Formats: sequence, structure tokens, C-alpha cells
Amino acid sequence: MIHDMIGWMRTAPRWAVVLVCVIAAVLLFVGGLAHVTDLVRHGLRPYPWAPSGLNLYWTALSVLDPLAALLLLRGRRRGVDLTCAIVVTDLAANAYAVYGIQHSDLAAEPGLQRLTAFALFVLVTAPPLRRRLPRGGPSRATDRLAPSP
Repeated sequence: MIHDMIGWMRTAPRWAVVLVCVIAAVLLFVGGLAHVTDLVRHGLRPYPWAPSGLNLYWTALSVLDPLAALLLLRGRRRGVDLTCAIVVTDLAANAYAVYGIQHSDLAAEPGLQRLTAFALFVLVTAPPLRRRLPRGGPSRATDRLAPSP
């Protein structure tokens, strides 16, 4: 079933693959902006209830989210890889904060619901998207995505 959901990307028109990258990049920029806003308003510890490590991680996302977005928009596999690393670790950090610290659950946390949906979008589309992108990134501006096999 998962193969059917993502198999389309191998033969999808270039515009559809680009659209997936753009959607992920926009959402990463939105996340990065939220982290920058937290950093500006509250400093390096925007969440006083959270351990220092979580605060440091979320603050680091103010740089990592836009970096991943830029790499995606440039058609780089590293952008896909960094985005996957971000969503997996961010989902783990937020799940720990919700379940382990705040003793809440997914149903009560719309932010965690949105992050979970984004993580699923990224993790389902990443393998075929990664195969469509050239290893070292595009060699020229007009060759952003590798041709379909």
C-alpha cells in the first residue's frame, strides 16, 4: 500500500515533484519562523518548563529549518536528508514534551497533530523524492531534478 502511495513520484511530472519540495520548504520556513519568533521573544530558553536540551534543540531549529528548506528548493538530496532528520527528531522531542513532561496526549495538542502530519508527509515522500534528485545536487540551474528512470 505504501508503495502505491509513493510509487507515483517515480513517473510523476517534474512539476509534481517540485510541488512536493515547495510544500515541504514552505512548512519548514513556517516552523523556522516560529522558532525565530520564540528566540526573539523569550531568548535561548523559550519554554521554561522544558529541560535545557529541548530548549537548545528547538532554538537550533531556527537555523536548521530554513537551511533544510533552502536545500530542498535548490534540489539537493541533502535537503531531503536534513528534512527527514529534523522531522524525526522534532517529533520525538515534541512527543517527549507532550507525553513525558506535560502529561498530555495527541488529541489535546494540535501542534503535535500538525507536526505528526508533516512528518508523515515528509517520510512517505522522501524515498522516491531522494531517488529523483541527483547525488551532488543539480549541476546547473535548469537541471534541478534528475529525469525519471
